Amino acid sequence: MRENDAVTSATRQPETPASTQLSTSLHQGNASALRPRLIATDLDGTLLRDDKSVSPRTVAALAAAEAAGIEVFFVTGRPARWMDVVSDHVHGHGLAICGNGAAVVDLHGGPGNHRFVKVRELARENALDAVRLLREAVPGTMYAVEQTYGFHQEPAYPKLHMELPDKLLPAEELLAADGPSADQPVLKILAYHLELDPDLFLARARLAIGDRANVTRSSPSALLEISGPGVSKASTLALCCAEHGISREEVVAFGDMPNDVEMLTWAGRSYAMGNAHPDVIAAASGRTVANNEDGVAVVIEQLLAERA
Repeated sequence: MRENDAVTSATRQPETPASTQLSTSLHQGNASALRPRLIATDLDGTLLRDDKSVSPRTVAALAAAEAAGIEVFFVTGRPARWMDVVSDHVHGHGLAICGNGAAVVDLHGGPGNHRFVKVRELARENALDAVRLLREAVPGTMYAVEQTYGFHQEPAYPKLHMELPDKLLPAEELLAADGPSADQPVLKILAYHLELDPDLFLARARLAIGDRANVTRSSPSALLEISGPGVSKASTLALCCAEHGISREEVVAFGDMPNDVEMLTWAGRSYAMGNAHPDVIAAASGRTVANNEDGVAVVIEQLLAERA
């Protein structure tokens, strides 16, 4: 989940690769790869430019991929209600993976009319354990709670997101069995720290929480996203691919931040953006140019040229 600003780059920004490096990375180790049947792309910092737009070149590349019989899945940390930015660009199946794998959403109804196809919730018991363990390990942590149709936060949690919270209460009350919207699944909790380095915060949180939940991040600030055990972009994408009869070798994935690492590792081909976090570059099998240079479109165009 991104903060409500225009910053989409990672904490440490490697240089965008030169076009000659890009050409090499597109083909390294892929000589025997199966023809792609599905493109899985992150949104913020990846498919979207920093102004949150989808460039005309990218729109054309997505449409060309679908016309060639390659399905496109948007795989994002965003909640379903923030998917209006790409709702005009869904084709065929209309499905997107939201909340870092916590939900599969049918976007065909348009903004505000999405339908949850699959929900992989964070059990309240696990969420409460994660809050307690992280509070003990990292004092000063503040929380927000993301549900299928609601967003709540603690009073001290800053205004980081694109909306006002429905409720302002301590996380323990928000997550109580009789708390607000108790009939709705919890998709993830957000943990924010004012002072810590984002990567240090992530490392300390993973150590403290252990297997009680999955912890990752997609923001350039110290904002963590905590989902159910085993819930990630990769694991939900794998479920969707299995349902569609698509193997991992037939998937091409794109990403830029730590919440993309598992997906990029799982996919048969994967590309780190030119603006990607170092961990993403290490995980991906290839590299493309930055999001503001239409890096996803560049690769799609070359993949389609390979098929010609």
